[in-house]
Amino acid sequence: MSIPSGAPAVAPRVPEAVHRRRWAILGVLMFSLLIVVLDNSILNVAVKTIASPAPTGIGATQSELEWAINSYTLVFAGLLFTAGLLGDRIGRKKVLLAGILVFGVGSALAALSSTPGELITWRALMGFGAAFVMPATLAVLMNVFERDEQPKAIGIWAGSVGLGIAIGPITGGLLLEHFWWGSIFLVNVPVVIVALVAMAVLVPDSRDPAPGRVDPLGVVLSIIGLVLLVYGIIRGGELASFTDVTVLAPLIGGLLVLAAFVWHEKRSSHPSIDISYFRMPAFSAAVAAIALVFFALMGVTFFSAFYLQSVRGYTALESGLLILPLAAAQMIFAPRARLVVDRFGARAVCTAGMLLVAGGLAAFALFDADTPLWVLCLVFFVQGTGMAHIMPPVTVAVMQALPRERAGSGSAINNTFRQVGGALGIAVLGSVLSTVYRGDIEGHLTGVPAAARDVAGESIEATLGVAERMGPAGKPLIAAANDAFIGAMHVTALGSAAVALIGAAVVAAFLPGRPPVVQEGQGQVREPARRS
Repeated sequence: MSIPSGAPAVAPRVPEAVHRRRWAILGVLMFSLLIVVLDNSILNVAVKTIASPAPTGIGATQSELEWAINSYTLVFAGLLFTAGLLGDRIGRKKVLLAGILVFGVGSALAALSSTPGELITWRALMGFGAAFVMPATLAVLMNVFERDEQPKAIGIWAGSVGLGIAIGPITGGLLLEHFWWGSIFLVNVPVVIVALVAMAVLVPDSRDPAPGRVDPLGVVLSIIGLVLLVYGIIRGGELASFTDVTVLAPLIGGLLVLAAFVWHEKRSSHPSIDISYFRMPAFSAAVAAIALVFFALMGVTFFSAFYLQSVRGYTALESGLLILPLAAAQMIFAPRARLVVDRFGARAVCTAGMLLVAGGLAAFALFDADTPLWVLCLVFFVQGTGMAHIMPPVTVAVMQALPRERAGSGSAINNTFRQVGGALGIAVLGSVLSTVYRGDIEGHLTGVPAAARDVAGESIEATLGVAERMGPAGKPLIAAANDAFIGAMHVTALGSAAVALIGAAVVAAFLPGRPPVVQEGQGQVREPARRS
């Protein structure tokens, strides 16, 4: 990666004692990150169980289930930026320990919830803790690895994110087959205890040695703006419409507050984030690529779960196993992405990665109820390969654009754009899926009792539930629901692919190409070799 103008030629050296145990520290950071990412995906396979009446579940309604997921996302996304700033100021190890502790307490309380309201509250607490864990892991990584090893370490870090997304449904399926629904949260507690001990022993503390004065107005504006924006996105996904006043008001309000945040930061003598970084095309292109790829990918992950379970009839565990090729590709290629970037440059590698993701998403437009399993696995592997060649290079571009002392801020920007992009992908593409599905299925609901007709058109799960209650008379409705969903999935997949293609155009235009090879003696500053 090329070094942005203004960045120091040589960053301060990492202390020798820290350097020697850097890979063990990375293992602890991955472990901490894994449980946060895994838990965010594990709940999706448990929603049916939690919706069941006690003692199997807690009788949560569809709206309550959505907020059990969204309360986590809302708090998590709203606090990411602030959490990164606090890490830079008071110490990343302190923030990391506090975040993982809060996450563990929230997990234990969520497991013991007896009402949907309690579950929603404790999920929000888990999101609070997770917001301090995710940016801190990447910020610590930047402070224990020298610049030349950072791309490799970030590749491994990015691979662990993909692994968490993939094994979450598998873990959830296994736990639900053998234990009660609360086990999907309680399993976090022993993992958190191990992580806390390992962090206390291995992870060094670091912070910005000259953070300057606190910017309270900037912090407040960032929290309010992000919370309003993400709430509007979530609300739009719930209603499958972005024209309702309850959607437009928070969306517009969030954008206005974030615009005020930018205006304030540009004029502040002690800004929370230097807005001038966004004037660098490579930096802006990298954060845009992060948002766009997660917009496309989270949207397709959302509808692929319904395709595999509702249309194809696979269990939650089987569906999770089918996504393993995506995780495998990320674990294989993400740590090695730096080698390809060194040879071909970030622009070519990320553009090719975006095209692979777009091709994988477009392939869903060709799927039907009988598509062979090997084809599904191949498509997931292609998507994982594309992701593995996007996330490490763009994350390196973001993190190395900022001084090491501001690593928390860089990590917060990286994760905030990813979270907002993912939430927007689920909301927008979920709305497209819902709208197209309802339009296709309405013509087949003439035989459904009037009282159940509106409910039956909401989603394929709702249609299949009504058809099941109708007995033998509902069989034609099942076939119609499958056909309507596949048609809606085709439209949504093409929309996802189009977003990925926009991402490809952005990185092709603005990311740096292969840096010129500079011979020694021509002014290049080199650090002395260091023993591993």
